[in-house]
Amino acid sequence: MNLSCFAQSYAEARQKFLASCARRGLAVESHVHPLPGRDGEQLAIDVARLGAADAANLLVLSSGCHGIEGFCGSAIQIDRLDDDAWFAACQRGDLALLYIHALNPYGFSWERRVTQENVDLNRNFQDFAAPLADNPDYRAVAKLLLPERCPPTLASTLGLYGYALRHGRKALQAAISRGQHGDPRGLFFAGTEPTWSNRQLRQILRQHGRQCRRIGWIDVHTGLGPSGYGERIYKGRQEPADIVRARQWWGPQVTNSAEGNSASSELNGTLDLAVLDECAQAQYNGLTLEYGTQPGLKVLTALRAEQWLENRPDTDAATRARIKAQLRAAFYVETDAWKRQVLEQAREVLELTRQGLATPLRALHQSESRAIAEQYSGMRARS
Repeated sequence: MNLSCFAQSYAEARQKFLASCARRGLAVESHVHPLPGRDGEQLAIDVARLGAADAANLLVLSSGCHGIEGFCGSAIQIDRLDDDAWFAACQRGDLALLYIHALNPYGFSWERRVTQENVDLNRNFQDFAAPLADNPDYRAVAKLLLPERCPPTLASTLGLYGYALRHGRKALQAAISRGQHGDPRGLFFAGTEPTWSNRQLRQILRQHGRQCRRIGWIDVHTGLGPSGYGERIYKGRQEPADIVRARQWWGPQVTNSAEGNSASSELNGTLDLAVLDECAQAQYNGLTLEYGTQPGLKVLTALRAEQWLENRPDTDAATRARIKAQLRAAFYVETDAWKRQVLEQAREVLELTRQGLATPLRALHQSESRAIAEQYSGMRARS
């Protein structure tokens, strides 16, 4: 297993991705970001497609929705591009592959989870013409999350523990991570309008996703769950047939935040909503492949510190370097063992996706729909 597909910076990751595409003879369309990267480099969402424009089945592999998490997703994309056997297996007339590299190139380069607008991109796919959802639970803990000092005082940390004791750990996680529109300098800010990355992705979907009849989408993330374990989190419509199909494709271990069996809380404004909106003609099969890194409290501590730093640009260089290193470690485990686990699991998930997209695509009869609903009800009862 060649671990050189992992990079040390966004610029290196992009160069490796472009080089792998060139070796495969794949044209790359680059959606160039208006701002420069940390080292003055050009930033872009790079898109490469293998397969006919009118292919009925589209397999999408995306990376870097949460900026710094792109180290993992980019490596998986390069690993698959460099695999001759995988490339040959995907040479099928009714199948196209779409690699979307660095959905949030600004965050990737500057090693932040968020976009240049301080927006969590995976909370930003909202209907901004409608009233924005309120999150009073976030407001209840906001002062504890972003205290005046860093490291935060013992009192603020104990306050978060107290909230968890009163309402439950899952309730605290949901309050923090669901997404909020009220504080642009806070954590998990969902924005008040579509971000640059949101608009670019919708353009990519209109170009590449409206001709197909079925989509299998793997979006790679890091930072939740046991270290090295790739949780398969269902993303799509909360319909029994869709959820059962996801487990038929990717196995019974597929989790679903709506069922309460995922390391992730139920979130607002996630990427799958944009796909369902822009590609309504297609059957959508979506999966977040979420790799664990560090214990949840350490990840949250890193996020709190990094947002504190962002709100105080005059912080001294030594403190800045320490906090940025802490955040990087929370989302990118730079050991060979972790990297091997990442690639092994991604290869399996992507092969299962390819196989799923080879199954017959047909509408369900009413009796089949009822049977699936009953099967799903039984599965929920047992979970």
